Amino acid sequence: MPVYLIADVKVTDDKWLPSYAATVHGLVHRHGGKYLARSANVKTLEGRPLDATLVALIEFPSAEAATAFTGDPDYAPFAMARQRGSESRLHLIDDTDVAGAIAYLPKG
Repeated sequence: MPVYLIADVKVTDDKWLPSYAATVHGLVHRHGGKYLARSANVKTLEGRPLDATLVALIEFPSAEAATAFTGDPDYAPFAMARQRGSESRLHLIDDTDVAGAIAYLPKG
């Protein structure tokens, strides 16, 4: 079952960004992931804004693949650099429909 990693990031020190952007894409791909979006065009349409500088949406083939990526020792220095230079959150969601009313989504 596919899962989606959503990263909302408020950059506080951008020194980590060039190396992260150049390298992490390959690490995501190594774990079967693909970026669906990696954007700084963040607009809140309803509710309190996330206060994010950028949001990334990455699809992985499974939760195991996503956690293998975040736990990859090769990713660790990039994760630490991101954590030092930002306020960030990583969210993992699956493709289920919690209300069970959308026919093409698995019931969650």
